[in-house]
Amino acid sequence: MTVHFIGAGPGAADLITLRGRDLIAASPVCLYAGSLVPQALLSHCPPGARIVNTAPLSLDQIIAEIVSAHAAGHDVARLHSGDLSVWSAMGEQLRRLRDLGIPCDVTPGVPSFAAAAAALGAELTLPGVAQSVVLTRTSGRASAMPEGERLAVFAATGATLAIHLSVHVLDRVLAELTPHYGADCPVAVVFRASWPDQRIIRATLATLDPALGEGERTALILVGHALAQEGFDESRLYAGDYDRRFRPVGTAPRFPE
Repeated sequence: MTVHFIGAGPGAADLITLRGRDLIAASPVCLYAGSLVPQALLSHCPPGARIVNTAPLSLDQIIAEIVSAHAAGHDVARLHSGDLSVWSAMGEQLRRLRDLGIPCDVTPGVPSFAAAAAALGAELTLPGVAQSVVLTRTSGRASAMPEGERLAVFAATGATLAIHLSVHVLDRVLAELTPHYGADCPVAVVFRASWPDQRIIRATLATLDPALGEGERTALILVGHALAQEGFDESRLYAGDYDRRFRPVGTAPRFPE
């Protein structure tokens, strides 16, 4: 018996890995975060599977479901939205399962920032503009931010920021970032990336309406000059005179055939 933690992707039902789909199909028990995981993914569950929406459950209740499945020898597909490596609350579940001696593994999923960038048709790292992407958030009731991880600290680097779980405090985000990026810096807010009702707002730090996030939670804020998609150098990777292992150039290539 194994608990399979599976990244269910950002929202579109087909943005799940083949491995994740097959593990769902092979697991007699499926625990899913119903607030964000699309119902269509549950169609991969085998006939007669026990399907439990964990949105209203406490951690103790979730672990109790897993312990029950373990006692019956049933594999569990544990679905979380996006990718499990960030803000998934997987860590606390893994710690408890390891303490109980219950086997588990992890299958990654498509993260929301990648789905948002795809919706924008944007590369977040452009030569001469930005070569780093920072995944971050603002403090919330569930998890406070360490002092050294304030938005202003990351903004000082000039990196592209992917700010999660913060659209409801958009006014504070804009106030913290503008002194570092400048008022004309591009910003995009992507609501429910890859879902059928996806919505995209493009603006600058100066022109973005801070009220547009009122009452919203599931949106990603992308900030950085790379979003302009202009004024950047071409990568040397595909330059005709760039000596590569798979494309030797010149009379004395670095990687001879």
